[in-house]
Amino acid sequence: MAPLSATILGCEGPHLSPDEARFFAAAQPWGFILFARNIADPTQLLALTSDLRAAVGRDAPILIDQEGGRVQRMRPPHWRQWRPALDQMAQAGPGRAARAMHLRARLIAHELRAVGIDVNCMPLADVARETTHPILKNRLYGTEPDTVIGAGRAVASGLMAGGVLPVLKHLPGYGLGEVDSHLTLPRVTAPLAELQAVDFAAFKPLAHLPLGMTAHIVYEAVEDELPATFSPGLIAMIRGEIGFDGALMTDDLSMGALPGPIGQRAARARAAGCDLILHCNGERAEMELVVAEAGALDGASLIRCDRALAARQSPEPLDIEVAEADLADLLDGEVYG
Repeated sequence: MAPLSATILGCEGPHLSPDEARFFAAAQPWGFILFARNIADPTQLLALTSDLRAAVGRDAPILIDQEGGRVQRMRPPHWRQWRPALDQMAQAGPGRAARAMHLRARLIAHELRAVGIDVNCMPLADVARETTHPILKNRLYGTEPDTVIGAGRAVASGLMAGGVLPVLKHLPGYGLGEVDSHLTLPRVTAPLAELQAVDFAAFKPLAHLPLGMTAHIVYEAVEDELPATFSPGLIAMIRGEIGFDGALMTDDLSMGALPGPIGQRAARARAAGCDLILHCNGERAEMELVVAEAGALDGASLIRCDRALAARQSPEPLDIEVAEADLADLLDGEVYG
């Protein structure tokens, strides 16, 4: 078998074509990521996740963004519709919010595992501000590091109990971003002392998680021009000051925040210290360039990725009715969006 590529790739639609299967067999991405375009119903989705793994000949991780609220790829009528995380945190109140987030994540994990998905891109440890861009703000867990840390731990434990690996995002913090990184590059002018006391501090207690995702954002106090995804200095801070030693993936390489051709983006992110290149749109020509420039998954990156996969576990038993009733009690009956 060919060496693993340091990539996570998407596919075009709800069914894997023979041509796509041949491409993935040759490219050998470390994992796959799914979006709404790939999802119709549970039977179709389970077939797709099975076909993706068959294409590469191994139990490859399959990722999704199923946060709840606006960012959830699996929706009714087949799956639960959740309220935005910040709304649920406020609804539950300080004494109950973490437990409610744990149960939410546990129920999400149950839905994911049933269709063959074993990695979910949360928790978010970004700290919300008044100025946080609306594309992100109501996806967050709070405005203080301690609140965010408690909810982040609860989300991670709920996912892990359900047999789903969490992805910590967006390292080292996107809460000060005032523009949408899907479209343009956010720049943060806050002093390093504020970043360390608030943004970086929210990630430190979660640094043990197996997988993490970078932010496409410039922190002028550390690196005047390069976004974190391309910045060796910021990757070093993620590894050193924050202490994250898991497998570090980029946010989607196709986002408008990043400059340069797509292949160059992959090469720069790998050179900066990212272990895995995330490319989401399923466009073949772009994926070929990304695979070529990302290179093989080897050395310390391979060790970290193997360690992350070793953390996958079978789901613990779950009584769905009891979990839903407990969550309803915590949220005074208003559970879903």
